[in-house]
Amino acid sequence: MKFEAVTIKDIAKALGLSTSTVSRALRDSYEISPETKKQVLEYAQKINYRPNPIALSLKEKRSHSIGIVVSEIANNFFSQVINGIESIAYDRGYNVVITQSHESYHRELSNVQYLASRSIDGLLISVSAETQDLQHLQGLHDKGLPIVFFDRVVENIETHKVTIDNARGAFDATHYLLQQGYQQVAALMNAEYLSITRERLAGYKNAMNKNGLSFDPDLVQYCRHGGLDYEEVEQALDQLFSQQKRPDAIFGGSDTLTTNCLRYLKAHNIRMPEDIGFIGFSNIDLSELLSPSLSVVRQPAFEIGKLATGLLLELIESKRPVKTFNTQVLSPSLLIGESSQRIKKAKKL
Repeated sequence: MKFEAVTIKDIAKALGLSTSTVSRALRDSYEISPETKKQVLEYAQKINYRPNPIALSLKEKRSHSIGIVVSEIANNFFSQVINGIESIAYDRGYNVVITQSHESYHRELSNVQYLASRSIDGLLISVSAETQDLQHLQGLHDKGLPIVFFDRVVENIETHKVTIDNARGAFDATHYLLQQGYQQVAALMNAEYLSITRERLAGYKNAMNKNGLSFDPDLVQYCRHGGLDYEEVEQALDQLFSQQKRPDAIFGGSDTLTTNCLRYLKAHNIRMPEDIGFIGFSNIDLSELLSPSLSVVRQPAFEIGKLATGLLLELIESKRPVKTFNTQVLSPSLLIGESSQRIKKAKKL
């Protein structure tokens, strides 16, 4: 049986009123008596009437919906960002349409085209690990679609952007490992051309320099699919551990990379911190309950979502074209657990 939504015509027929009277009553028009308004509103509530969003969007030239593109909803960081987005959007009367790119440029392109075809009022996006061609976003931006980038931002499109101090997060993690006495700190990174990779790699290099060590490119491995492909992570770690100078610590450059690095270490019976120290970017809520407890760089994901949504709604609701944009940079936190605590081996007598 095909579902059919209740319409104004259905209400009018049931109450013996004209459709124009019902429409005005629902809009709280002064032309309709209080008694008729009460009758219409009570019946509409009783049958769970909801205005047709397509009809409203045609009338108001607004859909009161915003699109979201993230790499993976299951990712702890992005799920917390989405919670932040929804906390603002729904309070302001906007619905959200969430899509996943799964780190695929073509999936992202398809998602953006779909969202645009649904007449969204604005777009929040963290680009995929494969995205280098920005024409699909630049074209919509040029046509006036409000867009705000968060986390993985792009330089060539002038709009609001929300991210964290990635360089600081990577510096703090790497510096802590080096201060613990680790010497061969490897870095497992996302695709090289992503903004977060460039910034986190800069922080990693800065920590090396701060501790009197030269940068060794052999200690850095990049995963083009951002950790979603476990085999890619496995190959990167195999490469690191096959070197003559094996790493004695690892810095995981993203949430998914961190998760799959832990999976690899467990599969290969590599113990933390006995065999290797570890700190990763991660927003997992149970890091302290793992054994050993996990040292992480935590991002203010919920706040990122709230801030990005607020900026997007400012663009959507502005009466005049916005020509001044800013990049909001929030601070990450380094939370120390057991995985990065260097265990000093007793000297043999």
